[in-house]
Amino acid sequence: MQNVNLQVKGMSCGHCVNSIESTLKNLGATAKVDLASHSVAVQYDDAKLTLGAIKDAIEDQGYDVV
Repeated sequence: MQNVNLQVKGMSCGHCVNSIESTLKNLGATAKVDLASHSVAVQYDDAKLTLGAIKDAIEDQGYDVV
């Protein structure tokens, strides 16, 4: 399992939290959004999922991964 913390711009509310966490859950990752620090802690199996796919999924929701 891999753990990564991503800085994500554009998150501001509970809907943002739910959107990102549910999207990554559907990919097979576990995510915890922290609005205060604009970060997303992600745990995923790198044999099944790539970091690029995770970033793309977040960006597809309208947020910017920096």
